[in-house]
Amino acid sequence: MNNAIPDLDSITRQLMSLNRPKKPKMLVVDDEPDNLDLLYRTFRREFNVLKAESGVHALQLLATEGEVAVIISDQRMPEMKGTEFLSKTVPEFPDTVRIILTGFTDVEDLVDAINSGQVYKYITKPWDPNELKGVVQRAAETYDLLKQRTEELDRAQAQTNLLATIVTVAQESSNVADTLSPIATAFGESFATDGCILQLVEENNLTTAKAEYSIDSVIVNNLEKDPIVQRAIASKNLQAWVSGTEPELAEYQATDLKAHLVVPIVYRSQVLAILSLQWKQPAKLREDELKLIHLSAQQVALALTSTRHYQ
Repeated sequence: MNNAIPDLDSITRQLMSLNRPKKPKMLVVDDEPDNLDLLYRTFRREFNVLKAESGVHALQLLATEGEVAVIISDQRMPEMKGTEFLSKTVPEFPDTVRIILTGFTDVEDLVDAINSGQVYKYITKPWDPNELKGVVQRAAETYDLLKQRTEELDRAQAQTNLLATIVTVAQESSNVADTLSPIATAFGESFATDGCILQLVEENNLTTAKAEYSIDSVIVNNLEKDPIVQRAIASKNLQAWVSGTEPELAEYQATDLKAHLVVPIVYRSQVLAILSLQWKQPAKLREDELKLIHLSAQQVALALTSTRHYQ
């Protein structure tokens, strides 16, 4: 096997080059237009602020826009109280941080909401802009920490599943073709790709034997003429491409591809297969994840070699 660790730091920088900090999303909910506009003006520089004049409208916005970092909601609104609205957001968006604005002493409602984890903080009206900004800043930091913890747990589980899949196929597959699909799927799911291809190589040429995993059917699946793939086979090392760099292949553009990582599966200096990981958004791989991909590829090489041996 090729045990040399490639320059993962440079590949990480290349893959992350399109990741630009984006404003976090915030949802503000109030039935009074003046208050709604004031909240919007207060936070529009730091956040992508969504506005809703009722709990019902806010739920519709969330269904369309997806998760937001912070929700600020008035408590006293027609049709639905703020605490009632916020409670409905918890099951689908558990990491969102929720803040209540209240001009009344709805102590029982607020205590119940805070104790159940539905509300992070309540602010009394009239609210002080500096105080509210401080609360929201801490809320956004809390959201980031929650998301980071959730992502790390999901990543650890996915990586465990990946390694378990490689071991299982090595032990149970009766032929090489049977190993391709579960491994491609495991890599695709573990690293949140939009498409993943595992294709066998013989004498430095791609064969017709391959397996594909994709979120939808539109991925780059013609690897034979891909210069990134050819470079990976020739160098026996990881190769990365991101949108905006050469070469700008027509097939990449047709599928809105933003990042492509090609991993050669190498055993004793022989390329056995190519693993193609494809994203339609900037890849968020860290260096430790690239190292895991590299090491997992070596395990795949062992699995393919073992399967061929027992055919």
